[in-house]
Amino acid sequence: MKTMRLLLALLMLSLSGCISHFPDAEQQPGNKEWAPPEVDYSLPEAKDGSLYRPGFMLTLFKDKRAFREGDILTVSLDEKTYSSKKANTQTNKSQDLNFGVQGGVDDSSFSANGEGKFGRGFNGSGATTQQNQLSGAITVTVAKVMPNGVLLIRGEKWLRLSQGDEYLRLIGLIRSDDIDNQNTISSQRIADARIIYGGQGAIADSNAMGWAARYFNSPWFPM
Repeated sequence: MKTMRLLLALLMLSLSGCISHFPDAEQQPGNKEWAPPEVDYSLPEAKDGSLYRPGFMLTLFKDKRAFREGDILTVSLDEKTYSSKKANTQTNKSQDLNFGVQGGVDDSSFSANGEGKFGRGFNGSGATTQQNQLSGAITVTVAKVMPNGVLLIRGEKWLRLSQGDEYLRLIGLIRSDDIDNQNTISSQRIADARIIYGGQGAIADSNAMGWAARYFNSPWFPM
């Protein structure tokens, strides 16, 4: 009996390692994937007799908006999604069958009657509702300028709290025309946006599902 319990425990442990779940982003600051680009800000030597210097620009009549690699801008987070779905399915099928048999041999006769009913049905329903909201701001860096003028932006923000760390990461494509005169852009104007909000510490660990719970809530569990 003890051997059977031990084998069952080992089986559950091995199956829990096969359960696939969404991998968390690397929870360490300074990841190169989110770090600002390495830009050479050194200026070439000025030439005598020239008013202009290559690689340097001074704008007098233009808003200082981000448009070059290495420039920074602020993203105003205004994300709100709501989804709702409801389904109801019901099927019924029934069939009646009546039959009779009569016969006779010489002077004797007999008869038999029968009746059968068959039916089946299915009734199922389901409903789901999901709502998400994220607001705030994050300042990011222009990582790359595309040939068509589209800007690739990326950045991260880390907050150290008493019960752990929280981080916010953002990457996506924007148009320089969508940046306002305050050098700010709405997150709804970002194409191919990837926004990650997570944390680590006591609160994050308390919200994480353990391996045993993942097993019993996975398709591997036969019940």
